[in-house]
Amino acid sequence: MGWLGRLFDKRDTWARMILLDLTGLSYLLFTPDGHHVTSMKQWVLAVLAFVLLPVLGRRPVLNLLVQTTLLILAFVLIEDATINVVGSSWALGELVVWTARTRTFALGAALLAAVHLAFDVIPSDVGINDTLFSLVLPIGLPTLFGLVVRTSRELSRQAEQRAAVESRVARADERNAIARELHDVVAHHVASMVLRVGVARHVIPGIDPRVGEVLDDVHGTGTAALADLRRLVAVLRDDGQVLDATTPVIEPGSLPAALDAAVDTARRAGLTVEADIGDGVETLDSVRGLAVLRLTQEALTNVAKHAGPAAHARLRVTLADGNVMWEVSDDGGHGPGPKPPGGGHGLTGMRERVEVLGGELTAGPSGAGWRVATVLPAHTGAAA
Repeated sequence: MGWLGRLFDKRDTWARMILLDLTGLSYLLFTPDGHHVTSMKQWVLAVLAFVLLPVLGRRPVLNLLVQTTLLILAFVLIEDATINVVGSSWALGELVVWTARTRTFALGAALLAAVHLAFDVIPSDVGINDTLFSLVLPIGLPTLFGLVVRTSRELSRQAEQRAAVESRVARADERNAIARELHDVVAHHVASMVLRVGVARHVIPGIDPRVGEVLDDVHGTGTAALADLRRLVAVLRDDGQVLDATTPVIEPGSLPAALDAAVDTARRAGLTVEADIGDGVETLDSVRGLAVLRLTQEALTNVAKHAGPAAHARLRVTLADGNVMWEVSDDGGHGPGPKPPGGGHGLTGMRERVEVLGGELTAGPSGAGWRVATVLPAHTGAAA
């Protein structure tokens, strides 16, 4: 919008009016010929204009009516009405800038012009052109200035709307491109892996039960991953949904079963996992429920990766006053000691997911092992 928009920002109305008052006060104290103004009537009318300009600054119609009334009194009672002329002209400019309807400021300009023509002393020998020209400064200039600010603000608003539309279109294109890659490449390969594992489970003769259990686990995990990919593709292709940490992809009430499945998966990988799932977890909304599930999956995967399959892990999920207390800790296993996750983005993704929901993730050494924990507040505003 530029400097005009900043000058006429509604938040700066008081500052703008006070600067105008200070300018008028300097005129009263020091007239062009250097003499002080002593007229009490002029001081009274000026002080009223000074006080009412900032007081009524956010009500432009009333402000113009009041300043016009003071201008009429100034024309009638005093010789030098400069202060009230400037005050009424400024009020007209503010009206042009802020009124929503063109007819409103047109009527305001007409009213002020009528007052000048009716009360301002114009010599009888002055022609119609000179009379109209005398209205340029008190009427035409503030109207023109207000229209410039008004147009500038409208063009800026339209530019912002166009930029927002272009941004949404670009995001939609990017989402569609990601969805295509997920569907055509990633989901295709995962489906192929699941199919091959399923075939292998049935064609290998005399398979060892332990190997069969591993193959079944791989097949189940791959099937679940494929289902998640398909849901994510659907979310990406739906412009009405936001793909972030608050995108629900699990049904409300299914969190305990999903957590049990995540713990079983970790146990099949060799971990010893102690799960403490508190009462009421099944009542969590789907947004925080998804966050708890994803945090649990990532944390248990990190335990297996960094502490080793012989590690002992403890999962704790409880509710208190609507807040979710979540924690995963381990004893370090037989590894070299506690250390943060490696060069991947697991911990960063966990932290971002928690921050989106208004929480804060803490992660660090705990004894010989590692501990991650957070509190997801109840005011996330997620709908179940």
